[in-house]
Amino acid sequence: MSIHDAIGDFITVIRNAGSVGKESCDYPHSKLREGIARILKERGFVENFGEGIDANGRKSIQLQLKYVEGNHAIKGISRASTPGLRSYCGYREIPRVLDGLGISILSTPKGLLDDSSARRQKVGGEILCNVW
Repeated sequence: MSIHDAIGDFITVIRNAGSVGKESCDYPHSKLREGIARILKERGFVENFGEGIDANGRKSIQLQLKYVEGNHAIKGISRASTPGLRSYCGYREIPRVLDGLGISILSTPKGLLDDSSARRQKVGGEILCNVW
C-alpha cells in the first residue's frame, strides 16, 4: 500500500529549492500548505508567497525564497509528525527548536499556529514540522 505525505513532499520541495539556490518554487495548492507558507513568511523564513496556476490549469502555491548573504534563510526544515506516527502535545509540552531560534508549526483547533502563538493562546495540537 502506498502512502503519500503531501506535507513532507512540500517541505522537501522547499528544502531542495533552497539548497540549489532557486529564486522560487511552487507546489499544488491546499489550505494546509497555504497556512504553512503564511507562517514561514510571517516568521521571516521566506520572502513572499502567492497563488498561481500551473501548466495543467490547477491552483498552485508559489514561494519566493529568502537568502541572507547568499545563504538560504532556512537552515533546516524537518517533518515532525508523519502519517505512520502522529506527534501530538499540549501547550506546555511544545518543544523549543534550537532553544527558541527555530519554530514548530502546529495544527491546532484554532488553525495552524507557530509554537509561540500556540503557547500564548494555550492550545496544543499536532506538530507538523520544525524550521530553523
